[in-house]
Amino acid sequence: MGRYPVLIVLAAFLAAIAGVFLGRMLFTPEPPMETRFHAFLHRELELDAAQTARIEALEREFAVQRSRYEQEMRTDNRRLAAAILAEKGYGPAVANAVDRSHHAMGALQKATLQHLFGMRSVLKPDQARRFDDAMVQALTAPQR
Repeated sequence: MGRYPVLIVLAAFLAAIAGVFLGRMLFTPEPPMETRFHAFLHRELELDAAQTARIEALEREFAVQRSRYEQEMRTDNRRLAAAILAEKGYGPAVANAVDRSHHAMGALQKATLQHLFGMRSVLKPDQARRFDDAMVQALTAPQR
């Protein structure tokens, strides 16, 4: 094999690596709002040690709650899938499964808001104002 085919293969390989790298830089999705909000809370609000400890305790408590609701929603999705297979259309079992899943989603949303307000109660007034602004921005920002 001559020198040129090896150079062509090497150039193609390097171009592929560069393409992957460039693609990751340009098209990396933004972290979820929850992650960005969490970073804002810990980095930009300048929490003191007592606030950090209390918020971390609230986050541990909420993680257990959220996990329970997420498991409930996975179970609801399996019920919905079974109902769809059984009815082959939008029948009473599908409607019931959808209603059940909405209940779990609503309960998670309420628990999330209670968690957020629990964290807010740990903040000083100036921190709470910034927290409120960030929460409103998170809720009203255009979805991507």
